[in-house]
Order: sequence, then C-alpha cells, then structure tokens
Amino acid sequence: MGAVSDFFSRLYTVTVVFFTIFLLEIMILFRSITRTASSHHTSKQLIATTQFFKLIEERNPTTTYTQKLKPQSRDCAVCLSDFIEGEKIRRLKCKHTFHRECLDRWLQQYWATCPLCRTKVLPDEVVAGFHQLRQDPVEYDGSDEEIIYLLSALHGNSYHPRYF
Repeated sequence: MGAVSDFFSRLYTVTVVFFTIFLLEIMILFRSITRTASSHHTSKQLIATTQFFKLIEERNPTTTYTQKLKPQSRDCAVCLSDFIEGEKIRRLKCKHTFHRECLDRWLQQYWATCPLCRTKVLPDEVVAGFHQLRQDPVEYDGSDEEIIYLLSALHGNSYHPRYF
C-alpha cells in the first residue's frame, strides 16, 4: 500500500512540475510574440544586461593595466584607488581610464556617460532601452538563472542562483 501511495505522490509532483514548465513556456512565448509585435510600432528596443555590457565591451574593450600605458590619471575616478599592475581597466573614447568593474557598475546605474566629462559611452536609445527593461521586473532576458529561480519559487524552494 505504501508503494502505491509513494508512486502517486511522485506522479503528482512530476505532473505539477511539467505543467509549471509548460505554463512558463507559454508565458515566455506570449511575451516574445507581444514584444515582437509592439517593437514594430515603437522605435524603442529593450536591451538586456548581457547585451548592454557586450556593447560597452565592443566600443571600449577591456585591457590590462601596465605602467607603459600611461593613462591621464594613475587612479580610478570612481573608487579613487590607484591602478595596480595587471588590473582590468577600461579606457573610454574621451581618454579617461577606470577600473573595469567600477566603470561598468557606474554605466549600469547611471546614464552611460563618462563619470568625469559626461561624454556618452552608448547611444541614448540603447541606454533608454536598457533602463526600461530594468524597470520592468517581470521581463525575462533569456537567463537560465531567472528560470531556475522562478521555478523554485513556484515550487516553494528557497534556491537562489547566487548562493548555489
């Protein structure tokens, strides 16, 4: 009798997980269809975080700091720390140089301008699309971590990808 009960319990769990995944796939499909239809009517394009940083990297590639580079300043204007040999830095078109992590955090939080001279790092429409996507917390940008987190939340698990 216990084996039959265990079988039906497992069957119920598998069924719930299957229908949850099925429902999520339908929601994602519906969102992508409505987003595609609405993108034909508006000129704004939503930009995911990975796309945003890929554009930054393409326009301002990361380099490794060496004494030979001779930047305008020997310290990062965001964190005010001196550059150390071997650190990852990013030099903008305006010739200002920053730690890559410091600058990327700045560009993500603010409007993608140089922290010193406010020269634009990315076009306004790209930045606006990125910030619009960040303001809508239910948007899905294709990250597997978001799906895992959503599934675990639906299933009542306290899994969080950062701590896994």
